[in-house]
Amino acid sequence: MDKCQLPNGIVINEYYVNEYSDWVNAIVITKENKVVLVEQYRHAGEDFFLEIPAGKIEENETYEEGIVRELREETGYTSNMKPIKLGEFMVNPATQTNKVITYLIVDAFKEFEQELDDTEDIEVHLYDFDELGRLLRENQIKTQLFTASAYYMAKDFLANKHLQSTTP
Repeated sequence: MDKCQLPNGIVINEYYVNEYSDWVNAIVITKENKVVLVEQYRHAGEDFFLEIPAGKIEENETYEEGIVRELREETGYTSNMKPIKLGEFMVNPATQTNKVITYLIVDAFKEFEQELDDTEDIEVHLYDFDELGRLLRENQIKTQLFTASAYYMAKDFLANKHLQSTTP
């Protein structure tokens, strides 16, 4: 428990801050324009959710190395293209110390079998990139905010990249 003094001088004597590790996630798009999602049970949500691959980095691992490893372990997918960093965000700066670093991985392909931990039970699903957008807009899939935000960041990045390549 912390003691928190606000900029206006008010003191909150019992302020709880959760200290969590940073994590990485990625919107992963195959050569066939499919998004790689993982489905897993989330106890707090009391249901199965479709999410983008994600996880904590391991000791002496860069964020980029971490997301490539997590992608391979959770899905068996990889890419010969370098991950593109879309952003780095505090998860909840009001009460948490961690951040999430979001990547875009393109031209992904399945090369490995899953390497899951004992506590992981993950099913891999592929969705057409544009269809995933519709499902998100219409609230047709159970997911979390990080999957939706990564999708829209990737969509924006790809649209701007396309515009740049067509501008004389």
